[in-house]
Amino acid sequence: MTSPLNRVPLWTAAQEVRRVVDPSTLGRHVIHYSIPSLDEFGTGQIEESDSIKSAKLALCGGEVLISKLNPRKSRVVYVHRDRLPLVASTEFVALLPLPGTDSQFLAYTLESETVRQELDSRAQSVTRSHQRAAPEDVSHLSIWVPDVEEQRRIADFLDAETTHIDRAASIQERILTTLEEREQAHLDIAIDDLVQECGSAPLRRFVWSVDQGVSPQCDAVPANESEWGVLRVSCLRPGIFLPHENKRLPKDVTPHHESEVREGDLLITRANTPELVGSTSVVHRVRPKLLLSDKIFRVRLSPGMSPDFVAIVARGSRIRALCASSSNGASQSMANIRFEEVKAWPMPLANTTQQDDFVNKITLNRCKIEKIKPRIQSQLELLTERRRALITAAVTGQFDVSTASGRGVTE
Repeated sequence: MTSPLNRVPLWTAAQEVRRVVDPSTLGRHVIHYSIPSLDEFGTGQIEESDSIKSAKLALCGGEVLISKLNPRKSRVVYVHRDRLPLVASTEFVALLPLPGTDSQFLAYTLESETVRQELDSRAQSVTRSHQRAAPEDVSHLSIWVPDVEEQRRIADFLDAETTHIDRAASIQERILTTLEEREQAHLDIAIDDLVQECGSAPLRRFVWSVDQGVSPQCDAVPANESEWGVLRVSCLRPGIFLPHENKRLPKDVTPHHESEVREGDLLITRANTPELVGSTSVVHRVRPKLLLSDKIFRVRLSPGMSPDFVAIVARGSRIRALCASSSNGASQSMANIRFEEVKAWPMPLANTTQQDDFVNKITLNRCKIEKIKPRIQSQLELLTERRRALITAAVTGQFDVSTASGRGVTE
């Protein structure tokens, strides 16, 4: 086996593809490799070419794509040839293996922890959430390239071993999905039972007042405990309040004190993705100096209607569907709802005792499930670490794949 000390620059093993095209000139449909499609499906997706509004990298198939955006997430994919035209976001560096370089070996090399750490250390940006590596950072990576037969042995070995790991991860993910579906079904049944017993009325009957904050230009970092911060829309998930999701208010901007968040506030997002717009939660704990933005409603309810009860009912499938269907926006990435639509949400006409019993019942069930989820997440993290460690060891020549099983790499 070639010594792993014999390392070469990546540009000697693969050539960067740089041809950019307007997808609308390629026909009615294309296969588009984008960051969202890779995150959700692990590959490209068929799209109508005239729906893609920016220039893309033109591909032929056989390329290996690696994302420049947030390289710590290690997005790498091999592009399969297809009868449809192939394009990729310019957020990728597209690499076509040169003779003597196996494409699958190259893809695994780019997935390795060594490459991930190297690109992450070189990435530059103002914020942690939007960092980019330069194409030259990728092309100048130092990689080990043994003879092509050894590359193929390594790729075949990793195909088999990562399939076992991916299958185990898939089982854990299905368990997690089943738990979440079970929790949602339990909630929906409880809401339906309460409506059948008590009837329902629109939320407007119980709304005392509503206000919103303001959204001045803020710094792109969270505020510390002694600084004023403006809440992002990401501070709300259905039933969950995340106070650390905020942006620091510049010192030369006067805080809008009337918008300071207080314990017991019922908050609803008026703008977010279609899946999260209308997310509702009660603020149970909050530090001082956090402000509402203009994209968050704060609702005060009349006596007899519990904010916790409303927040839990708002997690139900009926109201989540109403939010998604009634929202509007300029793009699929951001949707808006009007408060008139929020006021139409159906609320069970339960008395205070029934509301308290309902809240306690649903909260107890959620707590049981939340105790299980971290164990599953921990297993998924361990499998991810094992997969990356195995790939890294194989593509850096730390063991001979012809004799290794891969079972003890991380043990």
